[in-house]
Amino acid sequence: MKIALKLFLLFAIVGFSFSAFAQKSTQNEVDAIFPQGQKGSERFFTGNAYNYGLVPSDTSLTTLIGNVYFEPGARSNWHSHPAGQILIITSGEGYHQIEGQPKELLKKGSVAICPPNVRHWHGASHEVGMQQLYVLPNTEKGIVEWMEAVTDEQYNK
Repeated sequence: MKIALKLFLLFAIVGFSFSAFAQKSTQNEVDAIFPQGQKGSERFFTGNAYNYGLVPSDTSLTTLIGNVYFEPGARSNWHSHPAGQILIITSGEGYHQIEGQPKELLKKGSVAICPPNVRHWHGASHEVGMQQLYVLPNTEKGIVEWMEAVTDEQYNK
């Protein structure tokens, strides 16, 4: 009886492990911390990007914090922030580019700083989605100025 129970437990563990591995391999290798949120407007994003607000801006904290999940290949338009922006990558892989500078590879744990009033874009890699926390300080100066879409040539460069 003990041998049968041990074999049952062994097969159950192996089966569970294989099932968990199979589920993980079908995802875009992005472990979500926050809910997906609402789909971003096609006017501001190429591909599918989803925003989830975490800390709304108010007159006391004057800081806006949220999470964006970019599906593989998705990216923001060029844009700037009057007081700058901080990005903290929590999962996946993607890119960030400040106009006039090389595209930067971002991975889980990367931090990107976008200076005030500087054009930039960010988004997921071709193969893997990306989740990022964004921090917008001094929101009394404004939130964001959206500009034109990032072209495929710029994204692929």
